[in-house]
Parts: sequence; structure tokens; C-alpha cells
Amino acid sequence: MKTLRLKPGEDRRIREGHPWVFANESASPLSGYQAGETVDVEDAQGEFIGRGYVNPHSLIAARILTRRKEAIDQPFFRRRLERALAYRERVCPGANAYRLCYSEGDHLPGIIVDRYGGVYVLQILTAGMEALLEEIQGAIHDLFAPRAIVARNDLPSRKLEGLPQEKRVLSGEIPSPLVARVGEVEMEVDALEGQKTGLFLDQRENYRLLQGRVAGKRILDLFCYTGGWALHAARWGAEEVVGVDGSARAVEEARWNAERNMLSPCCRFVQEEVFEGLRSREQRGERFDVVILDPPAFVKSRSRIREALKGYREVNRRAIRLLSPGGLLMTSSCSYHLEREAFREMLRRAAAEAGREVRLLEMHGQARDHPVLLAVPETEYLKCAVLEVYE
Repeated sequence: MKTLRLKPGEDRRIREGHPWVFANESASPLSGYQAGETVDVEDAQGEFIGRGYVNPHSLIAARILTRRKEAIDQPFFRRRLERALAYRERVCPGANAYRLCYSEGDHLPGIIVDRYGGVYVLQILTAGMEALLEEIQGAIHDLFAPRAIVARNDLPSRKLEGLPQEKRVLSGEIPSPLVARVGEVEMEVDALEGQKTGLFLDQRENYRLLQGRVAGKRILDLFCYTGGWALHAARWGAEEVVGVDGSARAVEEARWNAERNMLSPCCRFVQEEVFEGLRSREQRGERFDVVILDPPAFVKSRSRIREALKGYREVNRRAIRLLSPGGLLMTSSCSYHLEREAFREMLRRAAAEAGREVRLLEMHGQARDHPVLLAVPETEYLKCAVLEVYE
């Protein structure tokens, strides 16, 4: 097995638990490696640090899988997935839809596995994990006897690894319909064509923030996708729920989900460009008791933060203006590059520009099946704030 040696002084962060080796930290010429090749990482003195895989074409030149000299084979992945499953059984007992494997958060950098009943949706993010696909797939079969394994490898980040984008069923057959229980509602999952792996699972625990706060109230759910927030608001007694999304397909699926949960009488879903819809509602003088904002990531890279902040500030400012006195704004950002304090400052400015006095009641993050590895701040990305308009 080849070794990748670090430059002097570049081993500290990695010894403290971070699994990434950046290209400028390598003393070994990267041209000597094949993308996805397994390597041992050594410090400048030749001492073993960990074993992982390398990609000479990526800014992240290597990712460490283990701190031991052990084989990276099917039994290795089985052990890691067994440990990931045991954690999920503790934090979301009885659930049949959750993130089974969260990349670095489960010490398997480069793969994500989401479970929807008997269907396991796999995302391969790196060339190293692509080279190990057979071993990963075998471990999933051994552990779970899945009804189907689906590859949702249509992420733009794969281009940075020199990998093609694809969507395909690796084994088995996806049931139609594929239905999973998320929180208090059942939702149909489109494992091949839906966003991400079919559903957004990271807000599952935050849906509970609506309980006890929406009964008899008028709710506006913006960027509603297939209705996760809206359906929970209806389940917990909202009088009227208006869901808005720019995707006609998402809106249609939200309607189906409302019917499936017998919540259609109080739910109305509208295809509409969110920013334009906010402006129109403000002009008409509409008011809501609760507004929910769960937009897609506006920040795709650190260089675009300033531009993205303008979008976040505008959408939150207009949402705050639609709230009745004492109303609540449930607002989120899934952009890793927008740090928590910057998110709070953006909300402060949005409230000031809206001319409303706002209190921050709570701040939350991603669901516990998306565990944050303390040594890897990149594993923490979701911010979810509960704000109250004081007057």
C-alpha cells in the first residue's frame, strides 16, 4: 500500500480528529496517485496517522477512514454501519425513515445513506468511496436485506471529484408508492427523482416546535416542498395552512401527502415564486399567525456569502412583515457557509428593516440522525430559529 506523507506541522488538526488532508498539506507529489486509491497517511517523520483514500485532482487530497492499520473491506463497512444503526436505534427508536449514515459524522467520509422503510438510498460523494462501492453495497445487503438500494449520485460536488452524475437502482425494486413516516405524518418518497434522497430528514425533530403553538392559527409555509412543515402544522390543529413552493411537482406531491394524512380540509398548496408571492401578500395586507421559512441553501460557496445574505435578509424581512402581533417566524438556513452568529445577525437586521420588534425564543440545529462530529465543524450546517414578533 502506498503512503502519503504530510509536510512538517500539518498533522495536528488530523491527529485531533479531522479526517481531511488538503492538497497543500501533502509532501508527497499527488501526481503519483490514482483517484480513489487507498493510502496510509504519515506525518513528516513517517509515523502512521491513519488509513484512507486519495484523490490527486481534489482540493481535499485525502480522507481518513480509520486510525488503525485495518483492511478497508466489506467487513469494515459492516462494522461501521452496525455502529451507525445502533446510534439511530437510540436516538430515533421505532422510526422507519432516517439518515443511517452521515458521512464524516459516522466516520465514513464520502457516503450518505438514508433509509425509507426497506429502501436504502445511497449517495457516493468521493472517488474513494466510488472505488469501494461494491464493498459498501455488500455491507448494506448483509445487514439489512434491503428491498432496494438506490444510488442518488446526482450531486454537483461529484464533478469536483471527477465523477459523473447518475441516478439508478443498484439492486431490488422500489415499491410504488414508497411511503415513510416522518415525525407525525406519512409522506410519499420519490427516491429517484425527488430532491436530495427523496425527502428532507434533517428537520424531523424541529417539526415538534409547532406543537402547542399552531392550534386554531393561520399558517404560511414557504418553500414547503412536499409538505413536511405544513402537514405537521395541520396535524397539531392549525385552522388554515397555506404551503408555497416554486415547483409544480412538489406542490402536487404535498397535496397527495395531505390527502394521505386526511389533512386536506385545512391545507392549501400553491405553486408560486416565493419572493414574488411575499411581495404580493404584503401589498394585499395579508397576515398570518405563524410563517415558516425553510429555503434551499442560498450559499453554495464562501465567496457568495454576501450575495446570499441579501436573499436571506429579504425573505425574512418580508416574512416578518406578514406576521400578526405576537406571531411566530420559524426560519431556517441549511447553508454550512452561513455560520450561526451570522445567521442571527442577518435575522436582527431583517427585523430592524421590517420595523418590528422581535424576540429570539429558541435556536435549534439538525436532527440527531445527522450527528455533529466535534472535530469536524463542517458536519454542523442547519440553523433553525423561532422568533416572536413582540408588537
